[in-house]
Amino acid sequence: MINILKRWAEQYFSEEEPVVFLLLLFFTATCLWLFGSILTPVIAAVIIAYMLQGLVNLLTARGAPHVLAVSIAVVFFMGVSLALLLVLLPLVWSQLTSFFTEVPRYSTEFQSYLIGLTQKYPGQLSTDQLDEWFALAKGEIGQLGQFLVSLSVSSIPGVITILIYFVVVPLMVFFFLKDKDYFLASLQSILPKKRRMLDSVGEEMNEQIANYIRGKVIEIVIVGVATYIGFAILGLQYSVLLALLVGLSVLIPYVGATVVTVPVAAVGLIQWGTGSEFVTLMIVYLVIQALDGNILVPLLFSEAVNLHPVVIIVAVLFFGGLWGFWGIFFAIPLATLIKAIMTAWPKVASHHELADGAE
Repeated sequence: MINILKRWAEQYFSEEEPVVFLLLLFFTATCLWLFGSILTPVIAAVIIAYMLQGLVNLLTARGAPHVLAVSIAVVFFMGVSLALLLVLLPLVWSQLTSFFTEVPRYSTEFQSYLIGLTQKYPGQLSTDQLDEWFALAKGEIGQLGQFLVSLSVSSIPGVITILIYFVVVPLMVFFFLKDKDYFLASLQSILPKKRRMLDSVGEEMNEQIANYIRGKVIEIVIVGVATYIGFAILGLQYSVLLALLVGLSVLIPYVGATVVTVPVAAVGLIQWGTGSEFVTLMIVYLVIQALDGNILVPLLFSEAVNLHPVVIIVAVLFFGGLWGFWGIFFAIPLATLIKAIMTAWPKVASHHELADGAE
């Protein structure tokens, strides 16, 4: 057993670079796991700076000085963030609290609908069971609605934290973009001078992550706006909240679209019943999902590394469990990183491989 482990270590860890790279990955993962909540502003600033780097490159290519290009990119980011904070967030929060205050009434209407079914199809489900289940569900949902209403009053410290982040994060983004060469040189100084594998993985992941982040942001915006327009034209209640859920659902491939179908169908069913309006709603929703999966995703991610659906789902579950939202957002890039590392990892041929080659 010891000889097997020794040969395996000699085959895959015979060079300095893989060992340093493995230690670097372990150190980074440990820091994110232990101090992820503390480092959230720094992580967010790095991600935002990475997203804005393309705009900075475009402006500098047009002749703008580097500092001016960085300033324009940061101001653009702050303008978009401020618009979301002052326009979209209050609207979503208002619809969310309104939804939970209306849930008891919706549950009562749904209960009446099910009671009608029990009368139409007797023997399948008793009325007493329905009353017991809905009484329990109504109490839990009512408490949740009260909690959300009270949270809007008690969340002043959270608002102050957001305002602090609104100052700190753009400041860090500015310096990350302005002094990018300095930070990259500092990182390279602790890496081995011979880093063929690191350069290979870094070049591939730089292109893949950049395409993925920009593509996902564009996909969220397009799907969310298209969904809102469709729901608003149909007159669906809570169209902003549901459109936001549909837009964010693209972060979780395969699973997100399936899960978000439930609230969309539930609101439409409660509002219109099983009539033609509900059928039209589901057709519009399915058309948006089909256009997203068959046209938008191939167009935005045509250069993405092909990963098996099972690998994507496992990556979403694993990294989402470790790092929450950011783990879900970067599940596919992280899975692509692991695949790139496995492909580029240097290894020494074993004695059996050398013997087979000699023959």
